[in-house]
Amino acid sequence: MLSPQLFFDSLSQAGVNYFTGVPDSLLKTFCAYVTDNVSAKNHVIAANEGAAVGLAMGHYLASGEVPLVYLQNSGLGNTINPLTSLVDPEVYSIPMLLMIGWRGEPGVKDEPQHVKQGRVTLKVLEALEIPYTIIDGSEDHIATTIDDAVRSAQTTGGAHALIIRKNSFEHYSISDKIQPSYGWNREDAIKQIVNHLDERDIIIATTGMASRELFEYRAQQGQGHERDFLTVGGMGHASQIALAIASQNSNRRVICIDGDGAALMHLGSMAINGMSALSNFKHIIINNGVHDSVGGQPTVGFDINLTNIATACGYSYATTCESSDTLAPAMKALFSSNGPAAIEVRVNKGHRSNLGRPTSSPQDNKQAFMQFLQS
Repeated sequence: MLSPQLFFDSLSQAGVNYFTGVPDSLLKTFCAYVTDNVSAKNHVIAANEGAAVGLAMGHYLASGEVPLVYLQNSGLGNTINPLTSLVDPEVYSIPMLLMIGWRGEPGVKDEPQHVKQGRVTLKVLEALEIPYTIIDGSEDHIATTIDDAVRSAQTTGGAHALIIRKNSFEHYSISDKIQPSYGWNREDAIKQIVNHLDERDIIIATTGMASRELFEYRAQQGQGHERDFLTVGGMGHASQIALAIASQNSNRRVICIDGDGAALMHLGSMAINGMSALSNFKHIIINNGVHDSVGGQPTVGFDINLTNIATACGYSYATTCESSDTLAPAMKALFSSNGPAAIEVRVNKGHRSNLGRPTSSPQDNKQAFMQFLQS
C-alpha cells in the first residue's frame, strides 16, 4: 500500500502543487493528507467534478503548472463536458492529472450503483481518448509512475488519468477541525423527521449515509420501505427527482431529505425548486459541514446561509434548526407553508460504525415505491 505522504511528495517533486476535486472513499486518506497539508490557495474541494476541472484549468492558465483533479469514477460524467470542450488537445490543450477512485472495478465486490460505472470506467476514458495509468498500491517506484503521467499530460496537452484501485493507500486520519457542537447527529434528525410524517407522505433521500440511516430506522420501527425512494447514486439529484414527483402528486407531501454536500453539488436546482411554486414540495437539508460518506472532508455548508439562498430562490419558507427541540415547530411551519419550503438542520458530523446498507435491491425499492405512489 502507498503512503499518502509519499504519493503527495512524488506529485510535488513532479511539479504538481494544485489540488481540487470531490472526495472519494477510495481516495479519502490521500484527500485527508492534502486537506491537512495544502493551503486554501492551492486546494479547493469543489462543488462538483466538472467545476473542479474548471478550477484546474484556471490554475494552469495562471501558473503554467499541471494541476490534479481527484474524484470518484461516479463523478466522471460531470467532467466530460469541460474535458472535451475545453481541456482537450483539440481545443485549449490544458495538461492535468485526473486521480480517479475505481469503485465497482470488475471482480471487486461493490454496491449496485457502482457496478456499471466500474465496468465502463476504462472504456469511457478510451472513448474520450484520455490515456490512463492503473495504480494498485504495489508500485515500488511511484515517483517514476507519476513523472511519466505528468509528462504524458504535458506532451499530449490534455488529461492523463491515474486510476486508483481499492486499498491502494495506507491509513491517514484528517486532523480534527474545530466544529460547532449541536448535540445531535444526522441519524437523530432523520428519526425525528420520520416521526413527524404521516402514512401518505413521500420521502426522497439523498445518496450516502442519509439513505442508509433512513432504511435502518424503518426496519427498527417494523415499517416497510415503500414510502422512501433511496437515491443511492447520482449525488446532488435527489431534489429534482422529488420535485417531479411532487408535480405529479399534488395531493401528497413530498419530502426531500438532502445533505449539504449534495445540495451544493447542483445548487442551481434550488432555483428550479423555488420557481415551481409547488406547495407540496418540502426540502430538508441536513448539514453537518462535511462529506461524511467519503472521509469527512469539509464542505462550505457552515460558511454560507442556505436559508437565505432558499428564500432568494423563491422558497416560501426557510429556517435553520440547530437543536432537536426546534425541529417540531419548524416541521409544523414547513408543512403549513404555501409553496416550496425548506429546513436546514445543522448536526454534528459522523455516523455509527455498524451502520448497514439497504438489504433490498434498487429495482425492488423502485417497484415498491411506484406501487406506493399509485396507492
